[in-house]
Amino acid sequence: MTWTPHATVAVIVENGAGRYLMVEEVSGGKVVFNQPAGHVEEDEAILDAVRREALEETGWDIEPLHFLGIYTYKAPANGVTYYRFCYAARARTRLTDQLDDGIIAAHWLTLDEIRGLGDKLRSPLVLRCIEDYRNGRHYPLDVVVDAQTAPRER
Repeated sequence: MTWTPHATVAVIVENGAGRYLMVEEVSGGKVVFNQPAGHVEEDEAILDAVRREALEETGWDIEPLHFLGIYTYKAPANGVTYYRFCYAARARTRLTDQLDDGIIAAHWLTLDEIRGLGDKLRSPLVLRCIEDYRNGRHYPLDVVVDAQTAPRER
């Protein structure tokens, strides 16, 4: 068997009133909560994946502001290792009510409400990323370089 890591993105979106954009979804037959998140598609720039996943899962057009970090997680349910590129963004406009298959709803939840979800969080990274964001962790967007779209340095 060949080890194949999965590249994913996630985005922390705070509304300025202490509420975070969360996705209620079905995963593995269970209802769980996550940030807007998903897999990077082939030939897709990571920031494009961030914007696409947020729109598909919540209906919101977002503007990425900061890179938070790369988080690794090996899911006990399937043994897959995920590399999560996490970003912070601001919500701009709700463009649609149509959400991806498997998405039940998008919610704006407080940190206490998110903590109260306990084992309904999709992974421990959900809360970890929010806490890192709240603790001021952030890097410039250009710390992640997409060689296909980035201008070449001379």
